[in-house]
Amino acid sequence: MSPFDERSQVLQLVAGLPPYIKYVILTAVPWVELRGSIPLAVQQGEQLYLPIILVTNMLVFFPTYFILGWVYHLIPEGTWLHRKLEGVRRNARPLVEKYGLIGLAVFVAIPLPGTGAYSGAAAAWLLGMGWKKSFFSVALGVCGAFFIVWGLSEAVAGGFRFFG
Repeated sequence: MSPFDERSQVLQLVAGLPPYIKYVILTAVPWVELRGSIPLAVQQGEQLYLPIILVTNMLVFFPTYFILGWVYHLIPEGTWLHRKLEGVRRNARPLVEKYGLIGLAVFVAIPLPGTGAYSGAAAAWLLGMGWKKSFFSVALGVCGAFFIVWGLSEAVAGGFRFFG
């Protein structure tokens, strides 16, 4: 099953829910986060729910960071999840080593696969960063990603309205 099939299934599951619940659920899905929920909100004309998307994406830091601390040692080496987490560590480390907390924020803000709040929280834990400063950094990165994705979503939607 491709990620696109999974996204379609998630969208079908949440379609009948009240919008605020729909956006909390979509934003809490690791491969969707705000990168998927903002374009949907813009496309649906439901920009009113953008603050819910922003806050939800910031709050995924806490379960990710703390649960990872409890279970990381239980994840067998070589499994898909272990490789994924080590990839996050490998990708975030250069930015964090060079720029510190700002580097982590940049890592989170880049709206590409493998970045975002979940990856930022995981990177923070894997790199031994304290949770308070890490949360601030991830939240800053989420804000950056929020404005990038929102701006692009509005531009695309505006283009469709203009040319459509």
